[in-house]
Amino acid sequence: MFTGLIREIGRVHRLERRRGVTFVEIEAPLIARPPEGPGPAVGDSMAVNGICLTVVRVANTRLSVEASAETRRVTTLADWRVGTRVHLEPALRAGDALGGHFVLGHVDGTGRLQRLDRRGAAASMTVTLAKTLAGRLLPKGSIAVDGVSLTLDEGPFEDRFTVTLIPHTLRATRFASLAPGTRLNLELDVLAKAGERAEPPRLTMGTLLARGWSR
Repeated sequence: MFTGLIREIGRVHRLERRRGVTFVEIEAPLIARPPEGPGPAVGDSMAVNGICLTVVRVANTRLSVEASAETRRVTTLADWRVGTRVHLEPALRAGDALGGHFVLGHVDGTGRLQRLDRRGAAASMTVTLAKTLAGRLLPKGSIAVDGVSLTLDEGPFEDRFTVTLIPHTLRATRFASLAPGTRLNLELDVLAKAGERAEPPRLTMGTLLARGWSR
């Protein structure tokens, strides 16, 4: 479980594919060797550009994660190269503040950066996405873009959405440096997804009998 608040922008140091598994080594001094408290351990979860991956190695200022072929297929992982900057967030620990929204690290699909329009010190970011995903967005709801917790605009959502990036978000993320057309990982709000599956209770003879009603 994550919150969508980025702790560090790491940099891909090495990429290697091993029998269908992608091994990624990331330079991340603040997370790998934090000034206070323990750093990540092998087996811990780490959100990398919004993808929940497992830490398999920690050495000095670098951490390494592994990703399956399915993760590579449904996310932007195939676009990463040595030098690619990535958002990093360790998993929540007991007692941590929840400052963003509940993010699972399970990417629903990808979108593309259409444009970034400066609005003084802030910016408006427009992202295009498949209509099947756009139809599930909620006005003023939450969305994780490359792992960053953001608030959607009012819509309507046909094949794109817009979010506002405050100055702090611009400084703490890589969005300001991305070129139009860059693919982005998208995770819809887990609470909204849960609501999609909620159905009103159906009263049938079977359910009535199960609840103690007699004929």
